[in-house]
Amino acid sequence: MYNAIPELDQIKRQLMTLHRPKKPKMLVVDDEPDNLDLLYRTFRRDFNVFKAESGIRALEVLGIEGEVAVIISDQRMPEMKGTEFLSKTVPQFPNTVRIILTGFTDIEDLVDAINSGQVYKYITKPWDPNELKMVVQKAAETYEVLKQRTEELDRAQNQIQLLATIMQTAVDYPSLEASLQPIATAISDNFLADACILQLVEGTVLMPVQGSHTTSQTVENWLADDPLAREAIASQTIQGAVNIANDTALASLSHYQKSGIQAHLSVPVIHKGRSIALISIQWKQPCSLRPDELTTVHLAAQEVALVLTSFQGN
Repeated sequence: MYNAIPELDQIKRQLMTLHRPKKPKMLVVDDEPDNLDLLYRTFRRDFNVFKAESGIRALEVLGIEGEVAVIISDQRMPEMKGTEFLSKTVPQFPNTVRIILTGFTDIEDLVDAINSGQVYKYITKPWDPNELKMVVQKAAETYEVLKQRTEELDRAQNQIQLLATIMQTAVDYPSLEASLQPIATAISDNFLADACILQLVEGTVLMPVQGSHTTSQTVENWLADDPLAREAIASQTIQGAVNIANDTALASLSHYQKSGIQAHLSVPVIHKGRSIALISIQWKQPCSLRPDELTTVHLAAQEVALVLTSFQGN
């Protein structure tokens, strides 16, 4: 039997362990191999550095690797100037910080690029290694601030949208039973889950009435046999495992093995001190939620309680 009872703070600590900071990504672009290798050697200890010998190749690298924290690009390269290349990265990667290396005077291009926000700073060749390191350090810090603000804004918008969608079900659907599936879908979509089940509870017993959403063709409901679900209902607290493969007690359970679920949050829906439903959010990879997103999970459960009780007339 699974005896561990992870509190909300413990789940947050598990998520923080999964989200330990990794080396930021950097892309260096120069058509001169010696310069490219020098830039790589200079920053490989502190960054996950990718190299490209042209703007075209750099765009291909970004297409594969996605957003990077910092791009350092030579200005004068065949086929595409550095400023032209960097301008092409702005729409898709607005938070990336861009630095130009220039060995000649081309003030007009550089000023235009800086004024338009395409370039953070330019460094003249031959560059001073210490100066370049300081500039890159500041650039990486700037990227982290921009990224954090963007993520906070996105989370706030997603939270507002999710809560509004849940509340709207009370208007759009004629009965409690009809509202369960769209609520499960909204929660699943918001948290990028592989499955979500919203199931009614009577006392400490899961009732047959449920709504579910899954990214696959079918979702199996094994919550009655799941220790996390049972404990969530009994304790009226969120229970979860963010990486089931590392939890020997859970990983040995047949329903996790068969379903391939690698992360599971069981969220009780509470009204007037009693459990009235359970939200089960499931992922087939270790949980990608940030610790602060558990607040949204908690708020969603409160909204669900309001919707369900509105149908019951309580």
